[in-house]
Amino acid sequence: MRLLIVESPIKSKTLEKFLGNGYQVAASFGHIRDLPKSKLGIDIENNFAPQYVIPTKSRKTVNSLKKLVNNSSGVILATDEDREGEAIAYHLKEILGLKDYQRIVFHEITEKAIKEALKNPRQLSMSLVDAQTARRVLDRIVGYKLSPLLWKKVARGLSAGRVQSATVRLIVEREREIEKFKAEEYWSIEALLAKIQISKSKIQTKSKAQNPNKEKGQLLASLIEKDGKKIPKLGIKAESEAKKIIDDLKNAVFEVKTIDQKAIKRNPLPPFTTSTLQQTAGQRLRLSSYKTMSLAQNLYERGAITYHRTDSLNLSAESTLAAKKYIMENLGEKYWPGFSRKYKTKSKGAQEAHEAIRPSNPQNDPQKLNLEKPQAKLYQLIWSRFMASQMSEAIFDSTDVKIEAKNPESRKYLFQAKGQTLKFDGFLKIYLLQFGENDIPEVQEKEILELIKLTPSQHFTQPPARYNEPSLIKALEQHGIGRPSTYAPIIFTIQKRNYVFKNEQKKFQPSEIGIVVNDLLVENFPKIVDIEFTAKMEADLDEIAEGKEKWQKVTGDFYYPFAETLSKKEKELSKQEIAEEKTDKICPECGAELIIKLGRFGKFYACTNFPKCRYTESLKDNKLGIPCPKCQQARLQRCSSFGQGEIVEKRTKKGKIFYGCNKFPKCDFALWDKPTGEKCEKCGALMIITKRKQTKCSNPECTDNVKKVEK
Repeated sequence: MRLLIVESPIKSKTLEKFLGNGYQVAASFGHIRDLPKSKLGIDIENNFAPQYVIPTKSRKTVNSLKKLVNNSSGVILATDEDREGEAIAYHLKEILGLKDYQRIVFHEITEKAIKEALKNPRQLSMSLVDAQTARRVLDRIVGYKLSPLLWKKVARGLSAGRVQSATVRLIVEREREIEKFKAEEYWSIEALLAKIQISKSKIQTKSKAQNPNKEKGQLLASLIEKDGKKIPKLGIKAESEAKKIIDDLKNAVFEVKTIDQKAIKRNPLPPFTTSTLQQTAGQRLRLSSYKTMSLAQNLYERGAITYHRTDSLNLSAESTLAAKKYIMENLGEKYWPGFSRKYKTKSKGAQEAHEAIRPSNPQNDPQKLNLEKPQAKLYQLIWSRFMASQMSEAIFDSTDVKIEAKNPESRKYLFQAKGQTLKFDGFLKIYLLQFGENDIPEVQEKEILELIKLTPSQHFTQPPARYNEPSLIKALEQHGIGRPSTYAPIIFTIQKRNYVFKNEQKKFQPSEIGIVVNDLLVENFPKIVDIEFTAKMEADLDEIAEGKEKWQKVTGDFYYPFAETLSKKEKELSKQEIAEEKTDKICPECGAELIIKLGRFGKFYACTNFPKCRYTESLKDNKLGIPCPKCQQARLQRCSSFGQGEIVEKRTKKGKIFYGCNKFPKCDFALWDKPTGEKCEKCGALMIITKRKQTKCSNPECTDNVKKVEK
């Protein structure tokens, strides 16, 4: 019996369905060999040779696989076809002592793909293995060499990462752009117009006079020109200018000058890559990149979709023919464009060997697969995007009307009204996109229109938006930072390290510690956080994967200048200058001076007599001005172990906000929801504000614990 080894137990169960009795399928449960956690694990003097060990969690799996190998007639390594998968196959070969083995790869877990792969085994790609080794070694060098410096000079528990640090820099720089931004005022003017033959009494009733929304026979036009000159976006800067224009237009005659009507075709979007899948799942399904990749991994291992780590837009001829068949049979001939659509990626350093992410069998629409709800939603998204990519374009009827307004003093103003209506839905029948439909009534050139209302609107320029997960992934891809398969772990890691956090709008903001660490690295280790350098390093890893560069040379080119800078900065940098501030406050417990220190979770007051005195205090910015109810109760009961604490905003190790007593650990009072400061009329417990902006009693046993909408 032949033994076939994959990474995942789910994948192994799926493969067992396709393989006959002559095969046994086993899982390695991911990597079975890695660098040790307790030390650097890299022999710098011996050409950066990695010193691999078998982690404790993998020892049982290795022993089991060795027994299976001894009882098999042959071994087939069937791990994923990317760098990580190739490295897992290599380490399996080394640990299991395989000499006579086969290596197979496949892009989808279907019976046809597996049998085709078994007919065409290949050798291990050492170039891919070397690229994974280089990435692992480089990340270990940065993490294990630079992190101790952060511990000594900033705060204990900090760490640095090659790609993560560049990502934090993007978020910090965006925050500073927002802080420096100065809003500019500007005004726009809209005219609500109607065809004269429509009775004014029907258009503007008393109730409608307060509602500027247009009705049938009306059009809403925006001012775009004055006296033949185009008005730029910020052209009308003050209310006085807007009012002057309104006064000019009160007695103006509005005449249709030009009408431009045409059909606009909108082509479908390409099928998903890893990056666009994470972005779209975040926007449409509210999934984090980490959750998206987890669900996609599950779908791939079940055989529902093709390999989900790809930046290619290629599609097999077989898949496009299957899409054509489905479209013709289920939607109709008019939804088939008459040819198979092909796409080409525009992302930096894209690898074109794989296919785009698509359903393994396009005939399996979402209703045919028995999937759990989260997987079903993601499969629906992938299936509809792929199917739409092979459908006819959507057609819109577009109308562009220019209206000239002339006043008695011969000043000329030009207004524009744009409208579009969907004529043929095409690919939108399966994959909906947001678009605005706006009917324009039938008008003729030189037709006089009746002015219903002029509306001046005040606006202010907006700062650049903070990144959310989809926009951050898009930025990482544009800058060439990381690879599509690494975006999810990057975003997870920078939050876990408390360098950034998500605010109430689910947008990324840098924490105090994140800003300090970023500034330290930018000033002293510019290459570590340099966007272009990080992108070049990714390109170097691609060169290694293609066999064009040696991994030891790439590692050495990075390490030796880095080690020299590190040695120099360890002597130059002072913790007092970076992470401590003097104050005039005195420690209430020992009388020593208090300083402001920077910890992993922000700034706080600490006694200079540490470790003899361990007094700490939250900064005023974190205090809510609400006495701790547990401390109050203890004082009433004359318990001397409690002081009079206050509720302050805190963060967990994972960066989640909660509210607790500043006398911790003496007092362990804590709430997840923000207290209002008011007390429940029935039980006296604190009232809190929930995430849904509702107020309720914090006591779960309170019978009056009914949510009330906060005004």
